[in-house]
Amino acid sequence: METQQPKNALESLFESTSNYVETRVELAKLKTVKKSSDVFSTLASQLILGGVGIIFLILLNIAIGLWLGELLGKTYYAFFLLAFTYFIIGLILYISRDKWIKSPLANSIIKKLNE
Repeated sequence: METQQPKNALESLFESTSNYVETRVELAKLKTVKKSSDVFSTLASQLILGGVGIIFLILLNIAIGLWLGELLGKTYYAFFLLAFTYFIIGLILYISRDKWIKSPLANSIIKKLNE
């Protein structure tokens, strides 16, 4: 009878350890799912807002182009001027992309994952 008791205690300890490991694995899975869903939902909402913002900017630029076209006498002058302006802005953004785009975006994602 005494030889059975240590075996039962050992089996109980093994079972408890096994349950603990399973619980920890399940908890890790749930935390991963929570963080992933949070990051993807934030990304989706930002993409939607960005899309609406892009549509707004396109329509605004068409309106500015038509207005400047009236002022300059020829509509295509205004659109050339706007295109050149956006080329300069794009060039500046390309040159400083690490500072203004890449680093803030990476920091935002890391911050979101560490919450």
